[in-house]
Amino acid sequence: MRSFLAIRLYVLILAVTLLVSSCGSGGRNNSQTPPISVTTNASRLLPSPTALVTLSSPTPEVVPTPKQQLMQPSPTAISEPTPIEQVNSRYIVDVRKVNRIIGRGKVRYFFSRPDIKPPNVTVRASSKSMAYGYIFIAPKKGPGQSGPMIVDNQGEVVWFLPMRAGKRVLDFKVQNYKGNPVLTWWEGALDMKLGSGKGDFVIMNMHYKEIARVKAGNGYYGDLHEFLITPEGTALFLIYHPVTKDLSDLGGVKNTHVIDGIVQEVDIESGRVLFEWHSLDHVGLDESYIPVPKNSGQRYDYFHANSIALDKDGNLLVSARHTWAAYKIDRDTGNIIWRLGGKKSDFTFESKAKFAYQHDVRRQPDGTITLFDNVADSRKNGKSRGLVLRVDEQSKRVELVKEYIHPDRILSMTQGNMQILSNGHVFIGWGSEPFFSEFDQEGNLLFDAQLPTSYDNYRSYRFEWSGEPESAPRIAAQRNRSQDKVTIYVSWNGATSVHNWEVLAGNTPGSLMSLGVSPKMGFETAILLKTNKQYFAVRALDENGNVIGKSSVVKITNMGRD
Repeated sequence: MRSFLAIRLYVLILAVTLLVSSCGSGGRNNSQTPPISVTTNASRLLPSPTALVTLSSPTPEVVPTPKQQLMQPSPTAISEPTPIEQVNSRYIVDVRKVNRIIGRGKVRYFFSRPDIKPPNVTVRASSKSMAYGYIFIAPKKGPGQSGPMIVDNQGEVVWFLPMRAGKRVLDFKVQNYKGNPVLTWWEGALDMKLGSGKGDFVIMNMHYKEIARVKAGNGYYGDLHEFLITPEGTALFLIYHPVTKDLSDLGGVKNTHVIDGIVQEVDIESGRVLFEWHSLDHVGLDESYIPVPKNSGQRYDYFHANSIALDKDGNLLVSARHTWAAYKIDRDTGNIIWRLGGKKSDFTFESKAKFAYQHDVRRQPDGTITLFDNVADSRKNGKSRGLVLRVDEQSKRVELVKEYIHPDRILSMTQGNMQILSNGHVFIGWGSEPFFSEFDQEGNLLFDAQLPTSYDNYRSYRFEWSGEPESAPRIAAQRNRSQDKVTIYVSWNGATSVHNWEVLAGNTPGSLMSLGVSPKMGFETAILLKTNKQYFAVRALDENGNVIGKSSVVKITNMGRD
């Protein structure tokens, strides 16, 4: 009897065990697994459930040259995930912005992008009242790399394209071409003594892909000072061309190389020259404030054109630094309609409206003319300023509407610009002095930043911009000395829509699993992980949690600090 009862009890226990096992496998893990916790409180930033990700075999991380960076195909992409059980983001220990500065505090360094070393930007003042948009500069003459550079209001790099040795970039800005916003700049070799250059003009789309390169026609080279795209799809720019002249009658010598300031307009698609104007045909040497050279073979830059703008009637406004004047030029005949400033001015000025060695003369929609006045009074006591002038073309009278002066009374001997923003604020680049600033309409300083002292920057702008790079995000990984922690460094040069990074890790390239989501911080985000995994990748997420980019897979290659 006891044997019979024991057998029945054993069978009952076995049946219960099998029943519990079958039920548990169908729901216990799914109901008890905690959700992925993230480093932000916004639920919309949660990643998709932790995934097993299949990837191809890893390839060594190769640092591209700047040109390759624009043209290379995207690295091996992460395939769409297959959901498995979730993990907790306890793996993410810390997140911070990488702010490593080398070169005696002048150059930024990024672990995920060691090939780019932009200058460090220091923000000295900021305000919630600043206009929306990024800042566009092209630093040069410093210890780091030079090239077109976009930064945000914190001075963080958004996009940087380093130039190869001997190449420089100037007049980096946003323009419209064929109905789309594009990046444009001059690229070439500088002539530092003359303050000019020989090069081409680059047009790049929102994917940072070059879509056009404009060259000067008629055997000339494009100068650095201006590149203006017109609504008709043409480009206006300047050319500096030496012409040998005998200046004996002016107290000079024979065989002097006088620089002819040329304005040229070409069709961007065909390269056909549509208009060409020469200063030597219309502006005499006697208008210059630069002394005639006394030695044979010297160059005489009597005119020094530095900006072109379209006037409201379609004619041209051309600024010439060395005659202290702006010229309104008939776009059909090339004749000078009037001179604003200089020795032969067609206008009279109230005393505070006078300017000298100016840059960036523009007509504004309200009819005023703006410019950057490098030296208003004298080189000894002067201060550079942005000017808004009321120019009465009937009475030929010029009055000062507003001036914008830096609180430090900056005197910029060369270069500089003044931009009127859509909200009425004024953005000023201080040229040879490494500062750029934003003012409200009353002249109050809202934003002020600077490059390291050894740099200068021809012009500075603020524009709205949306960048979607064709290249993939970049990642580097370091095993910390404690062995159970890893720091990954993540960046995506030029991407403006990244809000978060989803971190993937595994022991093989084909078994990556999500460890959670980290907010994007600065150009390069450092994410400290508690894990002993060997392979890592990231996915870039926009503000709605959509995947907009995927990195290649990297393996830990070196030791870092705790």
